[in-house]
Amino acid sequence: MNIIGFYFIYSILWLFTLLPLPVLYVFSDIFYLLIYYIFGYRKKVVFDNLRHAFPDKNEKEITKIAKKFYLHFCDLIFETFKIIHFNKKHVNRRFRYKNIELFEKYFNEGKSVVLISGHYGNWEWTLAFPAQVKHKSLPVYKPLADERFNILINKIRGKFIGRGGLVSMNEAFKRVIEEERNHEKIVMYFLGDQTAPKSSKLWINFMNRETPFYSGPEKIARKFNHAVVFMNIDKIKRGYYEAEFIPLFDDPAKTEELEITRKHVATLEHFIRKRPELWLWSHRRWKHQKDNVQDKDNFSS
Repeated sequence: MNIIGFYFIYSILWLFTLLPLPVLYVFSDIFYLLIYYIFGYRKKVVFDNLRHAFPDKNEKEITKIAKKFYLHFCDLIFETFKIIHFNKKHVNRRFRYKNIELFEKYFNEGKSVVLISGHYGNWEWTLAFPAQVKHKSLPVYKPLADERFNILINKIRGKFIGRGGLVSMNEAFKRVIEEERNHEKIVMYFLGDQTAPKSSKLWINFMNRETPFYSGPEKIARKFNHAVVFMNIDKIKRGYYEAEFIPLFDDPAKTEELEITRKHVATLEHFIRKRPELWLWSHRRWKHQKDNVQDKDNFSS
């Protein structure tokens, strides 16, 4: 995308998202009809993923989940860009944290936290989280291929980031070392279901398929003994979400290799199976097949 195209798109988004959310949801419904019935956006990927994940369900049940997913997916797109005009009051009214006091406990104990979630619910609306905790908040992101669109998305994501800041996956381990040297207590937030490279040696059965995972969150947690917490984001109703924090490991240095990753993957799968429409089924999560290769992910210590 050239610079003229970038600013043109941003200007259109800025003007369009001035509309109230209830009005944007009308456009979301229209968009759903277009991408599901007319253009069939990634329908083959979505249905293939669902059939593998739920082999016990018939085609009618799979179609029902798919339609619910597309409705949620369209809402998610409009909700993400609405952040352009959100302030803290808007976010706090629509996105609540059920047991945020858990982080007060860890902070008082002098512990940093590895926070893990997935592409589930509305992960983009967690932007007010840094203001809720005393830790320095460091959300980890995977850079997009288009540099200017990456800048736009990160500008939206980093709106309320506070004294922390967004951290590229490539820089995560280095950043933790830096914060440790400065004696900072941090919460490093990962989307634990990002597509890992085919070269990863860390493969786990996830939704009935062998799936590669990044080992970074586990490596950081075990090396620095940061508590591991899973965040489940549930959709209460349209435009309203609630996050619940589930402690997985308070003393990760004592865990076995892969124990942390297996646990957070199993926890994510539990919630996906509970409400499958809230996960990102259009994601080409299983585009790689397992080979006997060495781990070459971006979190080497």
